[in-house]
Amino acid sequence: MIDVAVQPKSHIVFIAYESWGAVLRIKPVYVTFFVVHRLYDRVRAELQRNFAPEEQSVLQLVRVVGLHHESFDPIDTRDIDAHFEDAYGKLVKKEPVTCMHTSVQYDAIPPPEVVFIDFYALRPLQAVRGLSGKSAKVYVWFSGSPDAFIAAFGPASIGGKADLYPQVKEEVAKTGRDLNEVAMQIMHGISGRVVRVPGLPPMYDYEHIPQEVPLWIVALIRLSCLTGSDGVVFSTPEPLQPEAIASVREWFTQENRVTYSFGPLVPSGTRAADYELVQSGKGGEIQQFLDSVLKSHGEHSLVYWSFGSVFWPTDPAKVWVILDVLMEKKIPFIMSHASPFGAVPEAVQEKVQQYGLGILCPWTPQQTILGHSATGWFVTHAGLNGVLESLSQGVPMICWPFTADQPTNAAHLSNDLNVAYELLEVRSGLGLRPIFRTGKAPTGTVESVRAEAQELFGKAFEEDGAEKRANALKMKEAFARCWEEGGSSEKELRRLVGSFGPV
Repeated sequence: MIDVAVQPKSHIVFIAYESWGAVLRIKPVYVTFFVVHRLYDRVRAELQRNFAPEEQSVLQLVRVVGLHHESFDPIDTRDIDAHFEDAYGKLVKKEPVTCMHTSVQYDAIPPPEVVFIDFYALRPLQAVRGLSGKSAKVYVWFSGSPDAFIAAFGPASIGGKADLYPQVKEEVAKTGRDLNEVAMQIMHGISGRVVRVPGLPPMYDYEHIPQEVPLWIVALIRLSCLTGSDGVVFSTPEPLQPEAIASVREWFTQENRVTYSFGPLVPSGTRAADYELVQSGKGGEIQQFLDSVLKSHGEHSLVYWSFGSVFWPTDPAKVWVILDVLMEKKIPFIMSHASPFGAVPEAVQEKVQQYGLGILCPWTPQQTILGHSATGWFVTHAGLNGVLESLSQGVPMICWPFTADQPTNAAHLSNDLNVAYELLEVRSGLGLRPIFRTGKAPTGTVESVRAEAQELFGKAFEEDGAEKRANALKMKEAFARCWEEGGSSEKELRRLVGSFGPV
């Protein structure tokens, strides 16, 4: 445990929403965390989850600064970018900074030495470079998987699209068109080429978007602030994607930039579970339900289902037909539907209520559910955070990916690591083209989804599923070793923290 009586000489800034409390357990540093005002309360709650009661004094080093974002268009960040530039300028000048959410004013401290920034926050990066120059290191915090990072931003020699960046710049300079629009047109163009990324099975380029998704999501994930950064940080434990991590390191070394990769970064404070249960409106009911299922159906009998807080299929009938299969097979389940698009029809709610072995909830205590011995499978969109939480508990997955790093995660988990199944008939849009791994094109109908679900949930609770569970448990053990003294994540985090200034 660090000595908070020591006056920190280092100051780091986060413009990235991640669990990073481990830094403060190694070295006392000032942390200024910029966040959209709508997420302020959630971030404060996550901070509490990361620290035990005896560690609460550490939080005095953390300053959470809420910035107003008036637009509901996630691509239009002009107002929050301007607010950030103004607030960051105060930090550089050693002036007090005020949270726009709480009106709390934080005292002046030494200017930032290191800035961690989300990979798409291009304008904030430009502001940091303009105000700090080279006196502050800027690391891109990539919250997705290294293999997806390569596919989106790497050089063509390892399966990436970086060689297309000059075309984007040239088109913007020549026409004056919007950067987002041009980036989406050029970077997201589909040609049917086979993408070969180290550590992944080959995939057609259109398989990286196997579902119809809102255009703003596609545009958002194609922007990058890699240019001008000093390196990249992944929250990925090395055993999950060793080949991809090694490839990024080699690529970045050639460009005189650094790569750090450590994880999983899962809240681990003694109060983590308590805060999670409180955050969910049905926390107590869910805990009782899990205990009841364990008693009546035994270990690994329950299916937990969540697509996170954003994603939801454009054809929700496919969701409800899989739910029907679960009920036909008498499988207990908990479904989270936090997405604003995830409205549950009244008829489905009534059916689940009559079934008696299922819970529908907008927000669930995910770590609590995955850590309970009643939980057997996790139906997920296969975003990295959910994947890490699931494997940290040894829970195998059933993947329904949409975009971003999800399709590559699903392919890797199901084909290379054998810790998951991937639903293929749920695909839509571009996803209805032939799949490289199978040579077949999904039908994509509700009937074909039902047939696939019937087969899959049969195998999941038999010998085939038991093999995947055993592999997931091996990955859980490998993740735990990463954080032991001398483990890959422990060493990587210490290497990163060692790049900060003196204590």
